Amino acid sequence: MSKITAAITGVSGYVPEYVLTNKELETLVETNDEWIVSRTGIKERRILKGEGLGTSHIAVPAVKELLKKTNTKPEEVDLLICATTTPDMVFPATANLITAEVGAVNAFGYDLQAACSGFLFAVATGAKFVESGQYKKVIIVGADKMSSIIDYTDRATCIIFGDGGGAVMLEPNTEGLGIQDQILKSDGSGAPFLHMKAGGSRKPATIETVQAREHFAFQEGQTVFKFAVKGMADVAAEVMERNNLTADDVAWLVPHQANKRIIEATANRMGVGSDKVMLNIERYGNTTSGTIPLCLWEYENQMKKGDNIILAAFGGGFTWGSIYLKWAYDPK
Repeated sequence: MSKITAAITGVSGYVPEYVLTNKELETLVETNDEWIVSRTGIKERRILKGEGLGTSHIAVPAVKELLKKTNTKPEEVDLLICATTTPDMVFPATANLITAEVGAVNAFGYDLQAACSGFLFAVATGAKFVESGQYKKVIIVGADKMSSIIDYTDRATCIIFGDGGGAVMLEPNTEGLGIQDQILKSDGSGAPFLHMKAGGSRKPATIETVQAREHFAFQEGQTVFKFAVKGMADVAAEVMERNNLTADDVAWLVPHQANKRIIEATANRMGVGSDKVMLNIERYGNTTSGTIPLCLWEYENQMKKGDNIILAAFGGGFTWGSIYLKWAYDPK
């Protein structure tokens, strides 16, 4: 019997309509377009506007598109994992809200939280269910409504983040395509440098925590930048090395879209030219768990069956990782 690998057989994405430009941010905090672009590469980001709308309202359109593109009936889905840092509620899981909304009545689901590395961790996890032979159709969602936890008076964070997300279908493959290897890491000593102070069980919400603006993302930029440059570049280079891949062998680097300088450092370490790097940070900013599936969605028609793809991410906590996969289908 041929070895079963988990292959991505379809990808979809969704971004809200509202565009928050650097020019608009100039009216909110002391900053300017040149400063933002030169340091991050971001020109605009999407924001989910509307009362009572959460991350599931980003994920559901993406999953519905994915089901249509892969000719999958909702009841055929076995499992849905939602990687998110901004769940609709503490409970139930956003994954459960998504499955109910799309009609995936036979799927079980749960959320996975690993900050910006969440999508990679979820793909690696979902792949094991497929590789075991137990499940045939596993959906991995990466989506975040970062605007819900961003302080728009804090110029260190409000310029970076946006809302958006995407989804991929994982299915069994016996051609040697799909996920080949992964390196996933975490280090909780990084928590002081990128976290949300209140809202968890350590510091539940009170009038005082709200007034102190402690329910927003906090980031110590310089420290995070240094860790991210090293962490993301190291694992991407390591996964190439242990699979005997040269820069010429790699068709695409799909990096987490946190900062253009971090992306460039990772590509340089791998020896990969900019023509092989998926980039959309200028239009969407950092959508946390959503960046990598959004890149795959936008570049889907440029990837070919058998292409060697390297995914790489770094997130708060700290978390980081890289996945090596062989693309499983040609442009449709």
